[in-house]
Amino acid sequence: MKHYLCKFIPPRADFLATMSADEKKWMGQHGVFLNDLLGKGVVIAHGPVMDPAGSYGVSLFQIEDDQDIGELTSQDPIVQNGVGHYEHFKMLHLTARG
Repeated sequence: MKHYLCKFIPPRADFLATMSADEKKWMGQHGVFLNDLLGKGVVIAHGPVMDPAGSYGVSLFQIEDDQDIGELTSQDPIVQNGVGHYEHFKMLHLTARG
């Protein structure tokens, strides 16, 4: 298994406060996408980070050795609609509660 900290970078610093109707719809789909992966055990945790310099999202992934994290996150509806991107940081291991 491989583990990643993934940072979702929105298209602008004030994104959460200034989303268009379409962006709100895609963010809803983004949440459904991550929650589905959470239910499958692929995502360990996810959520928004309220950074005064500009909010972003963080998720922890646990994927099979033959999976590609870039391919997986490229399937996120918010990314497919051209609204932001992910940065991927490989972790040496991940220890979680439970």
